[in-house]
Amino acid sequence: MNLEGMEWRSETQICNDHDELGRHEGEEEEEASKHSNVMKTLSGSGKEELKKIRLMREIVETQDPSSKEVDDLTIRRFLRARELDIGKGSALFLKYLKWRRTFVPNGSISTMEVPNEIAQNKMFHQGLDKKGRPIMVVFGARHFQNKLGGLEEFKRYVVFGLDKLCSRIAVGQEKFVAIGDLQGWGYANSDIRGYLAALSILQDYYPERLGKLFLVHVPYIFMAAWKIIYPFIDNKTKKKIVFVENKNIKSTLLEDIDESQLPQIYGGRLPLVPIHEC
Repeated sequence: MNLEGMEWRSETQICNDHDELGRHEGEEEEEASKHSNVMKTLSGSGKEELKKIRLMREIVETQDPSSKEVDDLTIRRFLRARELDIGKGSALFLKYLKWRRTFVPNGSISTMEVPNEIAQNKMFHQGLDKKGRPIMVVFGARHFQNKLGGLEEFKRYVVFGLDKLCSRIAVGQEKFVAIGDLQGWGYANSDIRGYLAALSILQDYYPERLGKLFLVHVPYIFMAAWKIIYPFIDNKTKKKIVFVENKNIKSTLLEDIDESQLPQIYGGRLPLVPIHEC
């Protein structure tokens, strides 16, 4: 047997090849699992909606090739946000892609980009509601207009928090729940520009993500700001907002959140975790 000219490979090289093969197989399995989960979630769509999802995908992929990287669940959320109107849903989605590239060029917002907002320690996450939706708690009395980073840093902080929360949404679920705690809120906390900016980000770039918003400990003076904000809230979002009377806070929250998942400050068992530590 002539061994001349044969390529000899070390044990290390062989092991490296096996590791590389294992990584590829793992990536393929993960991709297959993601596809399977998407298909399971899409099973809740009727034939007409599925047809519109396909048509909308064809439109947006033609206008922005990066749309191919987005799954059908995302397409469906934007479509549903515009009452299954393909033209309006496509326009909203393409607007989102353009915004994401410019506002979040690195793919995510880092803590270094929102230091002044984090210092206010006003946004927290802990627990899941009975539908498996992650819970966000925001303390309105801890928010003050950011004089150092300005409105732009606040908007980055909103995206930072929403991205953190959405990354914790389980397979088969697409929404989150929020508790807006306004205890101690006063005119010093009023920030109409900031509120409207946050609302715009939520409605335009995270459509169909909010499952329900509980507003608790609402002081009477807050209603002056609410009257200004309310006209800008779309009808779908309005239906998800619940004003909770002080005497009914725990009982109301327990209708949607098990006591084991309810934050301690509302009579539950879980401590709150700052969103930047999640």
